Amino acid sequence: MSVKQASAEYKAMVQEKLGEKFNIIAGDMERVRASGAIDGALKSGQSAPDFTLPDAFGNQVSLKTLLAKGPVVISFYRGEWCPFCNLELRGLQEALPKIEALGASLIAISPEKPDHSIVATEKSKLTFPVLSDFGNTVARQFGIVFRVGDELQAFSKNVFKNDIALRNGEDSYELPVPATYVIDAAGVIRFTHVDVDYMTGRAEPDEVVAALATLK
Repeated sequence: MSVKQASAEYKAMVQEKLGEKFNIIAGDMERVRASGAIDGALKSGQSAPDFTLPDAFGNQVSLKTLLAKGPVVISFYRGEWCPFCNLELRGLQEALPKIEALGASLIAISPEKPDHSIVATEKSKLTFPVLSDFGNTVARQFGIVFRVGDELQAFSKNVFKNDIALRNGEDSYELPVPATYVIDAAGVIRFTHVDVDYMTGRAEPDEVVAALATLK
């Protein structure tokens, strides 16, 4: 099953469970889309900014070091608490052998503290680095940061018992729009997928693999 199919099924389940309250989630996505928050997101042909971030176990991982070995795939995700993000991460894990066969590395980045990155790694049995981007510093350089609306903040805390501020270690309530980038060994972005619809707007792993194949 594709990531989009699995996501669509999960979305339908959430929508049925929440009923009219689902409009709070859908409405906030539309608010972000209309705000133009990601109009400046990096695009294909642009250079990716270099960065160094800690992985789930405290090791420092730099883009420059990874690019010295070959292309890099970056998946920005919202957090371990997001079931749609977990579906995508699992899909990328399944595609990892194909990604590595094309000489590329894969990393995932979220603003969560490293202890939550460990949970994400263990929950989805990930064998690629999961990095912590405190304060969305790197995501901001990629132009994909937005602020969660006040109504959705309250809804998340009260209904899902999820306080993003506690998970991220700061109270901006900012998150990255889920985004996937393929960067060639020269540091140039060759594939982008950025979509405010964090439920069903994900890149398919097969698309990522196809983009890497064109770099050969």
